[in-house]
Amino acid sequence: MTKLMQTTSLTALLLLLSGCNNLNNNLNTPQKPKIDETLEVVDNTSLKSISDMTAIAFEWKKVEDPRVIGYNFYRANMHKDGRRLKLIDSVKNKYSTHFVDTKLEPNTKYVYQISSKAANGIESNTTNAYVTQTLPRIVPVSFVQALSDLPNRIKIVWRPHPDLRVEYYKIEKFNSTLNEWNTEKKIKGRLQSEYIDTNLDNDESFKYRITAYTFEDIATNPSSAVTAKTKALPMGVQQLRATNNEPKKILVGWEASVTPDVIKYEILRSSIKSFGFSKLKVVNKNTFAYTDEINEDGKEYFYKVISIDKDSLKSSSKVDAVKGATLNKPSKPTITLAQIQGSKAILNWLPSDDRAISYNVYKKTMLNFFESKTEKFTDIKDLRFEDNNIITGIEYKYSIQANDTYGLMSKKTEDASLILPKIPVKK
Repeated sequence: MTKLMQTTSLTALLLLLSGCNNLNNNLNTPQKPKIDETLEVVDNTSLKSISDMTAIAFEWKKVEDPRVIGYNFYRANMHKDGRRLKLIDSVKNKYSTHFVDTKLEPNTKYVYQISSKAANGIESNTTNAYVTQTLPRIVPVSFVQALSDLPNRIKIVWRPHPDLRVEYYKIEKFNSTLNEWNTEKKIKGRLQSEYIDTNLDNDESFKYRITAYTFEDIATNPSSAVTAKTKALPMGVQQLRATNNEPKKILVGWEASVTPDVIKYEILRSSIKSFGFSKLKVVNKNTFAYTDEINEDGKEYFYKVISIDKDSLKSSSKVDAVKGATLNKPSKPTITLAQIQGSKAILNWLPSDDRAISYNVYKKTMLNFFESKTEKFTDIKDLRFEDNNIITGIEYKYSIQANDTYGLMSKKTEDASLILPKIPVKK
């Protein structure tokens, strides 16, 4: 409690007022006070105060003058107004000796003067100027930490505020685009000490600060800003490859991801290079190959392998796919000779690639226009086939098929049609 010791009369006060109010409590309409020098003045020595951060409570000794019906309070913010006081409120009951001035600024000096008021807008001279100060804000939150390398989230922890007047905290996150702080979350309870910001982008940095609020909704200054970064996605596999020379299957292989906490790999496949990938299999971190069994020759697929870490984060799928294919059928041979020599059919051919290890010859005997019978001759190693079992006048159709070492068979050649002519009967 501090008093300014010089006495200020109400007449002198009028020179400092930016505007006074009438006794009907219209505090927004400036009026010139009506001074009655004979009205009893509030005893300066009885005036006492108690300060809080945004309020100051006053008490004084009641005046005995029977004409007095209440009291007028004048105030100035010494940081902003200097000593230009203005009427802020009126106490309507002369027997009231307490008044609380609210909605003040913390850690701010105010000067007050009080007058007794009578009916018809009459008031006394004021008390001496009385200077007092609101309490400073409570200290900011002293310890804040933001934890990095969490998946899609950042965890903020802080030391609970020691001041029992704290009711809640506001977590603020900095918006770098707008260059401003935005309230992220309100955390109720003085002893609460953690917040997890979720659904964040991977490998991104974010900045936070915390402000404590009292039960009267008075904010501390913000804490120091802290920055943390979300966990990066794991690195993808290396040297991904897929075969194109295996029968009925494609072997997919890769080298391990360099990210140490990868625990498994996901194999994806699509028939189109750029989209449409679906999951084939998930394998453990010690597996670096996968066999895709495919019951089709010459079938092409595109593959990706995705790394998955212990937090279930997946490496980017925006990587080039590798193409694999099952082994195609061997090429069909080329017939170089198909003719009747004497009483037998002769076929010669040449291979169209180096995969053939044997050949099949198909003999179709035309029984009539609608019917035929087919025979198959297998495991032919030579490039020539002779058929002695033919009958004159019957049409035979021959085709040839190559076999490779995996048992894959080429398409058949086009039919070569042969007929052993009848020998004319001599007359």
